[in-house]
This record gives sequence, structure tokens and C-alpha cells, in this order.
Amino acid sequence: MASGKLNPKGNPAFWDEQNAPAYSVMGKDTTCQVFLYSPDPTQGLHLAYLSDNEKWIEVGQLCASDYGPWGSGKKMYSPSVVQANDGTWRALWSVGELFPQFAVAYSEDLVTWRPQDYPIVAEKGVKSPVAYQMEDGNFDIYIKTAKGKRYVQASQDFRTFVEDSLEASADEILWDKDSVLINGKMQKGDEFEIPAVHLNYIRAWFKALDEENRENNRQIPKTNQELAALVKEYNDRQVAMHGEKAVLTQMDESDRIEAKLVVDGKQTKRISDKLIGIFFEDISRAADGGLCAELLQNGDFEYNKDDRKHSWNATTAWQGVDLSSVSVENGVSKNNPHYAVLGATPIYNIGWDGISILRGARDAKKEGKHAASYYDVSLYARCLNGKNKQLMVALVDEAGDVISQAKVKVVGNEWSEYKAQLVITDKYQGNLEEGKGIRFALIPKGETQVGIDLVSLKPHDTYKGHGLRKDLAEKIAELKPKFVRFPGGCMLHGQGLDNIYHWKETVGPLKDRKPARNLWNYHQTRQLGFYEYFQWCEDMGAEPLPVLAAGVPCQNSQPNAQGLCGQQGGIPMDQMPQYVQDVLDLVEWANGDPATSSWAKMRADAGHPAPFNLKMIGIGNEDLISTTFKERYLMICKALKQKYPDIEVVGTVGPFHYPSSDYVEGWKIAKENRQYIDAVDEHYYEKPGWFINHQDYYDHYDRSMPKVYLGEYAANGNNEVDRALAEGIHLCNVERNGDVVEMASYAPLLCKDGYANWNPDMMYFNNNKVRATESYQVQKMFSVHSGDVYIASDLQLPEVLKRYVGVSVVKDSKSGKVWLKIVNSLPRTLKLKLSGLTQKEIEIGPRQSNVWAL
Repeated sequence: MASGKLNPKGNPAFWDEQNAPAYSVMGKDTTCQVFLYSPDPTQGLHLAYLSDNEKWIEVGQLCASDYGPWGSGKKMYSPSVVQANDGTWRALWSVGELFPQFAVAYSEDLVTWRPQDYPIVAEKGVKSPVAYQMEDGNFDIYIKTAKGKRYVQASQDFRTFVEDSLEASADEILWDKDSVLINGKMQKGDEFEIPAVHLNYIRAWFKALDEENRENNRQIPKTNQELAALVKEYNDRQVAMHGEKAVLTQMDESDRIEAKLVVDGKQTKRISDKLIGIFFEDISRAADGGLCAELLQNGDFEYNKDDRKHSWNATTAWQGVDLSSVSVENGVSKNNPHYAVLGATPIYNIGWDGISILRGARDAKKEGKHAASYYDVSLYARCLNGKNKQLMVALVDEAGDVISQAKVKVVGNEWSEYKAQLVITDKYQGNLEEGKGIRFALIPKGETQVGIDLVSLKPHDTYKGHGLRKDLAEKIAELKPKFVRFPGGCMLHGQGLDNIYHWKETVGPLKDRKPARNLWNYHQTRQLGFYEYFQWCEDMGAEPLPVLAAGVPCQNSQPNAQGLCGQQGGIPMDQMPQYVQDVLDLVEWANGDPATSSWAKMRADAGHPAPFNLKMIGIGNEDLISTTFKERYLMICKALKQKYPDIEVVGTVGPFHYPSSDYVEGWKIAKENRQYIDAVDEHYYEKPGWFINHQDYYDHYDRSMPKVYLGEYAANGNNEVDRALAEGIHLCNVERNGDVVEMASYAPLLCKDGYANWNPDMMYFNNNKVRATESYQVQKMFSVHSGDVYIASDLQLPEVLKRYVGVSVVKDSKSGKVWLKIVNSLPRTLKLKLSGLTQKEIEIGPRQSNVWAL
């Protein structure tokens, strides 16, 4: 599955020999000494070798601990390494004194490691785990805890671990370590003798990594001077390799580069007709305060201290109400128990950095005049100590002047929903556009107490009338996405088992939906739930690709009450049958008959009796491909495929591309279970140079294996144009491999100004404006001008220049249109003479992308 860039087996010993290993002969083998150690808990497991001059030379990091929260929380204490009888390797280490787990890893060559597992033991504070292989092939693991030593038996494949309940009788000699001097510092670890060819392989691997990183860090040339330097470097390399036979690239002083492009209309292949889509995750305030048209923040009074670093509560974004005026007695529903108690004092909601109000359309006949605009108000209320209560709902400006108001009469002591409409006319002369200082007011009349909850203010004019912010949704719709992935992303599998996203909590009446903490450190109201998502897909003509967790939370989760971090042992296996049923119920909800299915009836009751025609479901997101994950993941995939064989199941291969361990293991699982897994979701975020350097990434993929969904990708760095050009060149190569890459979606899609959880993003917005980036324009070019047939072409340009130009020709079978897309990242105009399918000349300016109809 690899790109072929990292292949040290084909590059034997291309390092300098200044620090040559100290070789010795053991029997018929040439061997050398290596040392495995951790220089610091945050630096992982390293390897050094003994040189010919009796010095220990560090090679690099073999693996790092993946246990615990993001970043510096992932630590490796007291690693121990053992070589098995079959020559493979096992590593163990402590993950910290607060956790009832330790870490284990498996490798065949010390370079590539299987994803880690974290056996759970009875006590917290595992210290210094060590392992020894027994005659039967299994391993005895000894650990130290605050309450003494313990014994764990591990299977030969290091997949199954059983702890003995009795204290272990183990001599301290089991924990003895070797000590050597590396870079002037004494290190403790494990010393081994390995074949010289093995050490050569390891050194070659690290050398290949260094060379690849150097190429990946190469900047796209932005000026003629940078281009000339690039060509000179290339020519010098050719001379060094081929001498007088070197073919050199010539550059003149012109501001143009002329080349030929041969389009071979006879060499074609079918490619995916749903290649370019979008991925929506509620990150950087993309949903509440973003795509969701709701203008009030915390209208359900369900914000709490866990949402945002203990600084939020039920009164956040409200003025005139404190926690003493918030009740949970006889709330609207069990999922929305908090509500505000109003007496005679008004309360105000400040919205999302203010409340942006738009006037109606300009009156063409009357200068400066506008049609009215309308805003819909809804709320739940009940009288607490009287029979009725008069309320005024209003929009007020910073000075307290009323912009618009309407009356609401609350009757009875049972919760009921009340609605009103605020009309914006030219009678109010103030500035509305930015929305700064504008507040929503609930103004009570009289002393009677009333409970207020689920307060909502939305523009009447939303996207297709379905509750999405119109300008933002329209800009997304201009992309003409073929599919929409939802809801995540890291938000999907959540921050711990209790925070996994469950689709059933996001459908039905809003009052019954379950708000939740967002992994990105804010609140989810669930107003943009699965029903709104499916309706949005239908409104855009895009296929839904809902993604559900694979029975485990995010591997970066904080510790839970038991002290378990990361995947936290996964959903308990005795609860997995119900979780699997929840997955199956999604298909019923989306596609079922309301007359025979209770879940389909819920869809019909919400206003959509016709099926949504769901065709595919994703399982998992960027997961650590651990034993815990694999057991639950396959359980879900098999059940889904067995009951609904026509549903396409999209699996996952971890958060990184080749050669990451999750990628390798994830693909192995997919290939072994391709009767249940139709495609896998790959993710990568890289520098522009990586995309330039990996244009053959998908060329060598096995077409008989599951398809690829490139679910998250983007170029990073500070230059927006560089990023877009690199992504465009990559999409040319993705389109060329559209017979194996089935779908692709840039990520993230949206970011609200001032609330970035991630950078860069495709679109930025505030309360009244939307900015599309250069990456958006590239995505639009490929999505709008897509096809289902790829036509081969040959750009006749020197290799050093050709790699900076992307070319793709596709045909749409339905319309018969043929599109030529070119991405020119060179700092010179490219003049092309086309032949083959068509005869014409075209030009594309420096550092630009464009499309032509052929």
C-alpha cells in the first residue's frame, strides 16, 4: 500500500562510514551490538549501536508512547525490550503512576511497530514492567505496584493478557538493566546482539526518512530566482549521477515556459462519480453560532462547567439571571432539565459575539428603504405560582432602545411551546449589520414567576427553509459536493466513553435531544443533529456519509473515574450488542418504512416521510488500531454488512498515512475482512512539499482491495496560495487514481473568526460575512468540473518542472463534457500546445489553477 518513497531495502547502506558499526563474527553471521533505551519519558524508545571506535552512536527514535491525552501527557517510563525466540521484539513500559494500565508493543524489525495495547490491571501505578518468554512461547510479565509485585501472563502474539490475583514472587534481578554512555550521558536500557544486515537495514531506514523529510520541506519556488536555483540543483545532481551523459534542463530569461500536452482520448478508465465532497465537523464553532441559524447562545440553559474549562455554567451568555434563578425541578425533559425562573426582572441574551440582524431587500423605487425582515422566536414556558404571565420578547440595541418586540402570553403550569415573530423595519434607524451590542430581551410583566427554557431566535429566511444560516450554506452548496461526511472527526468518538457521539441523542424534538460537551472545548446544543444533516444533504443533492464511533473513544482521552486514559478499555463487551443495534437502527431511521418501523416513524413525524436513501456508513475515525478497537470495530462492520449488504461500510486506518503503524494495521484488517469493509478512511495533513513529493502515492495501490476514502487532508503552512496549489496538484493525482480513491474531502471545512481550534480551514466566517480561501476555489474547480471517466494525458516538460504542474482530464458521461484542469505552481506563465483529443493552445498564469472545456 505504500507510496514507494520509503524503501530502505532497496537502498543498502547509503550512509557515511565515519561512525561505522563494530562488527564481529558469531558462528557464520556478522553481528553488532545495539542498545534500546529512553533518554526521557517524553522522547520514546531509542536505538544506539556500538561503533568501531567503541562509542555508542544514537540512530533515532523507534517508537513513542501513544497513551494518554494529547501532547506531553504521552510518556514512556522504564521501557523494557525482549527479543522473542522467533526473532521478533516485544516492548513494555509504564505509562505513569496514576493509571491501572501499562503499555506493550510488538515489532518484527525494530523499525515498524504494531499499534500499542494497554493491558488493564487491578491497581494503579504500574512500574517497570518486564517480560520473559517461556518454553511454550507465551510471556511472563512482572510488574511493580504500590502494593507489591504482580504477575501477568501474555500470549505469544502479545494480544491477550491475564493478571494473577496473587502477589508475585520475583527476584529483583529480573529488573536489572544495562548501562552505557550515549552523547555524554549514562543511559539505562537493554543491550542486544543483532545481525549486521539488520542494523544496516535500520540505519538505511532512518537515512531514507531524513532524505524524505528534506524533500517534504522543500518550498514551492515563488520567484524566477528560486526556480533557477532549483533547476541548477537538479542539473548538478544529474551531472553527479550520470557525468557527461546527464540530460540537463535549460532555462532562459523568458517569463514563459512552453510545453506540449498530449491528451489521449483512446486511453481512458472509469473513475468514481462521487469523488469530491465535504466533511462537516463541529470544530471552531462550525455548528452552534455557525451553520446552525440559531442566534441565541445557551438558550437551553444547559451550559456547564465541563463544557469549557470550568468557566461556563447555566447562565453563560445571559444577563440579569444568576445561578440562584436557575432550577431543575420539573424541567422540560430529562435531557434538558435546567431552566430560568423569571419574576419581574428582564433577562438578556448576548448571542454569539452579538446578534447580527439583517434588514430586508432594498426597495428599488425608494432610496434608502428596505422591505421588512422577519425573525422567529420560540420558547418553552410554564407558570410557577400563577395561572398566566405576560412576556415581551424583543431585540434591543446597546442603548436599550427597542429594535422590534412582540407579546407572548404564558398560560398554565405545564410546559408548552410559545412562538412569536419579530419584524425588522426601517422605523429603527440604528446600525444592525455588525450586531455589536444587540441583545435579545425577555421582559416579564408582573410578579408572577414563570419558568423559561429552550429560547430560540432564528431568521425566518434560512437555507431552503430548513434552519441553516443562508449565506454560509449557500457558499458551501456552490461547491456542489457529491457527499457530506458528518459529524466527525474527533468530536465523533469523543473525550472518553461518556462523550461518544450517539446519533439517537440528536434526533426527535429539540427538547428531548441530549446536549453534550464538545471535544473541542465547548457545548453542543444538538440543534444541528442527524435529521438536519440528512435534510441538508438532500437540499444540496449530496449523499450522506454518517460516521459512527467504532466502540471506542478518542485515544487521546483524559483519564476517567477508574483512571483509564485513551480508549478507556472501549465500550464494555456486554454493552456492545446494544451499541451495534444502535448502528443498525440508523439505517432503519434513514431508509425504513414509517408504517412498520418505529425509527422510520420518528423520521416521518419530524417532517420527512420519504426515505433519505442512505447508501453508506463510516465506522471509526482516526482510531488507534488496538486489540480493543479491532474487536469492537469488526463486530460492528460484520453486523452492518450482514443485515444490510447493500450499505457501503467505510472503515478507518488511523490518523496518519504510510508508514504509521495504525495505517499498516488498519489496512491489514481491511484486506483480511474485505467482505465486510468496502472502503477505508485515510487522513493526512502535510506540508506543500509532501504533496509535491508524493504524486505517485496512490499509483501502486491494489485495485482489488477496499477503496480509499480520503476523508481528511490539507496542506499546512503560512502561505495560502502554496497550500492551495499543492492541494490542487494532489487532486490531479487523486483524480488520476479515481478508480481506487472513491471519495475525498478537505478538512476542516469551517472556522469562526476568533475561535480557531485548527488551522488552516477552507472557509472563515463571522456573524455577517463569509470568506472563501484559495483552497475553497481549488475544491470548487474540481467538484464542479468533475467526471466519471479519466482520460490519459502526457505533459511534455522536464521532470524538475513537471512535478510542479498538475494536469487532469475527465469526462462526464451524462453531459458528454470533457474538462481539462491545470494547476501551475511555477512562477512563470505556462503556454501549452494541446494535441490528441483536441488541437489548441492555452495559457495559464504563474501560480494559478484553471479549467477548460475541451
